[in-house]
Amino acid sequence: MNMPARGRVLSFSEKDKTEEDSGTLESSLLQLIDDNRRSSLQLREKTERSRKEAIRHAARTADLLVKAVNGGVEECFVNEKRIESEIRSLAVTVARFGKQTDQWLAATHAVNSAVKEIGDFENWMKTMEFDCKKITAAIRNIHEDH
Repeated sequence: MNMPARGRVLSFSEKDKTEEDSGTLESSLLQLIDDNRRSSLQLREKTERSRKEAIRHAARTADLLVKAVNGGVEECFVNEKRIESEIRSLAVTVARFGKQTDQWLAATHAVNSAVKEIGDFENWMKTMEFDCKKITAAIRNIHEDH
């Protein structure tokens, strides 16, 4: 932009040109302000869209993480219930085996007692046989002596 020299009088064409230049300058400044406002608004909208998208992605990620963790927790819970069921089943089986073992012990004690009695009876029979032989021998001796 050409500025007039100091102290010089401007002609109409120079004066119009100066006013035209200042109008152009004003319109350029207004255009710059408008462009800046528009770009600021677009940037703000883009930032807002990006923020909303980031929130949406963060929420989706949080949901996926919760599902992943809950899936593991749920699996642990199911396994815990299976283990508890197995423990109850094993407790019943152990009780049944305990009763069966007690029955076997009682049966073996009865057999042992019977074997002892058989041994005692056999011993008694041998003693009786020995006594009978002694008595028979004594009677023979008495009978032979008379």
